Amino acid sequence: MKWNSKPKRAAANEHILVCLSSSPSNERVVKTAVRMASFFGSQLTALYVRTPDFDSMDPDSRRRLEANIRLAEAAGAEIVTTHGDDIPEQIAEYARLSGVTKIVIGINGTRRRRLFFRPTLTERLFELVPGIDVHVIPDTGSLNTYYEKKHSFSNYVLPTWRDMGITAALLAAATGIGLLFLKLGFTEANIITVYLLCVFLISILTRGYTCGVIGSFAGVILFNYFMTEPRLTFRAFGTGYPVTFAIMLAASIITGTLAARLKAQAKLSAGDAYRTKLLFDTNRILQGAKDEKEILTITASRISKLLNVDTSVYFADESGLSSGLLFFAGMDEPGEAPVEGLRYEAARWAYANKAQSGTGSRAHRSVKFVFSPIRAGESVCGVLGICADRRSMDAAEKGIVQSILGECGLALENLRNAKGREEAAVLARNEQLRANLLRAISHDLRTPLTSISGSADTLLTGWELLDAETANGLLSDIRSDADWLRGLVENLLSISKIGDGSVQLDFSDQVVSDVIEEAMRHVDRGSAEHEMRLEIADEPMLARLDARLIIQVIVNLVNNAVKHTPAGSVITVKAYPEGADAVISVSDDGPGIPDAMKEKVFEMFFTGDRHTGDSRRSLGLGLPLCRSILEAHGSELKLEDNRPTGCVFGFKLPLSEVDLNE
Repeated sequence: MKWNSKPKRAAANEHILVCLSSSPSNERVVKTAVRMASFFGSQLTALYVRTPDFDSMDPDSRRRLEANIRLAEAAGAEIVTTHGDDIPEQIAEYARLSGVTKIVIGINGTRRRRLFFRPTLTERLFELVPGIDVHVIPDTGSLNTYYEKKHSFSNYVLPTWRDMGITAALLAAATGIGLLFLKLGFTEANIITVYLLCVFLISILTRGYTCGVIGSFAGVILFNYFMTEPRLTFRAFGTGYPVTFAIMLAASIITGTLAARLKAQAKLSAGDAYRTKLLFDTNRILQGAKDEKEILTITASRISKLLNVDTSVYFADESGLSSGLLFFAGMDEPGEAPVEGLRYEAARWAYANKAQSGTGSRAHRSVKFVFSPIRAGESVCGVLGICADRRSMDAAEKGIVQSILGECGLALENLRNAKGREEAAVLARNEQLRANLLRAISHDLRTPLTSISGSADTLLTGWELLDAETANGLLSDIRSDADWLRGLVENLLSISKIGDGSVQLDFSDQVVSDVIEEAMRHVDRGSAEHEMRLEIADEPMLARLDARLIIQVIVNLVNNAVKHTPAGSVITVKAYPEGADAVISVSDDGPGIPDAMKEKVFEMFFTGDRHTGDSRRSLGLGLPLCRSILEAHGSELKLEDNRPTGCVFGFKLPLSEVDLNE
């Protein structure tokens, strides 16, 4: 074992990275890393670098790799898969970005691969991450720990019949084009470029490097045989031809190798782009979900389509796991997940123990599903099951599933946080409204209560000394203040009932003119100081409404105009048809409402300018109540400027159809 020398860190800050592979001795490497993580009490991450040669890995190597991944998972390690053909660079880059402090890696000690003095994997790691401890575990197996592109002779040396056919066809085509160029008088340089292009195409269209190298040698031989003097022989008269052949061979090999390397990189880049797009789309869809069930349903559906396997999801409620959905591979419509049997018991175990169950786990191994709890913070919102009876997931697929589950958990947590913030905002708003109400009542009710108390005390103690006119004036003040207090209480009760939905609207067809006339009989007695005008259309209008509430709206609007306009102002109540609606408006020619205050006048407890009218007796409840009543009628209260001065409050109500035969 060897490592880079560096100052010791505190155990709490340690982050150990163990490198996974299909080597027979990688199990020993993983167990060593697990013991180190347990000793230090540190975070453990298991990294697998997927190279372009992963698809050609033999079945035994795949089984060993999956077993090593399961071993790391069982030990509590986080499994991470990266993609690239430069394995040391991938390890070093992940270690730098993730704050890794120790790297545990296995190495084959039987021989050192030093072709053209190329540094070994550990030597490159020492160069790339000089500040990180690298712990090397000797690998006594027959496979190199990480350079798995040397899987087997057949995979990398012997090409397939398809590759050989492509190589032969391209070489024949290049030779035919070369002979044509000779006949047309082209130079040999042009023919050499044709063979270089041929080698480039061979490297792109075939697997691995073998056919590219074969094509390079064959191209040189064919060029010598068909294109140089004497033709149809392997001799050449020109003294510079050996150098030409050597340069042509080197250029062909380099071109073919680079083309094969670029093809492998393009394949990895396409895979990374697909995974990135998949996770981005999943995140976007999950963020648009409205509730937890929709988030879990989207997650199960995406994984089913991605892996082409059956998935199931169970939803959690206060009593535990409730009903669930089952998604079948290749089908869009889900079915009902079973709520009894071994599969359901495995899902319940995963929910209760907050751990994985089913295939590959310690609990309910006979169930051909892998059930994983989906968490939002510390609570479990549901359980996701992935069918495992067809095939096992490879490291890349597991990484994608873990990423989707992570996005699901994040979306659930964001949803709960949003609900918490919304509930907190509602509570804060209610508390603010309650505080405003108490403050407004304690401040503004003091004046009428003091007036009532003073007038009553004067009448009780000095009745014999008061003349009739003075006594009637005091009694009128008491009744006026009492009426205002009664109206305030009615407004408060109406707002609270409409807000909590306890008001049952009694809709009926009413004559609009009769409703307005009845409302005008209940307006504030202070309106005697103003000029009241009614402008109602001659044709009768029948509207669908709750007469009691609409009367309250009109009364509040007229009283509001009386309170906020000086004596002598003209207040006009209009009613006229407009299409299928009846329009009712209350206008005045007072000072009007500034644009900055127009949105605030509908807020509860907003009273505007207290120096106009009788604002000392307004708690700012009238307009919010009117708006609530009209919203319950499916209408809205609008505020507009009156010309030249003043303002207009108006609303619409649907006209009823009149049956003339009735």
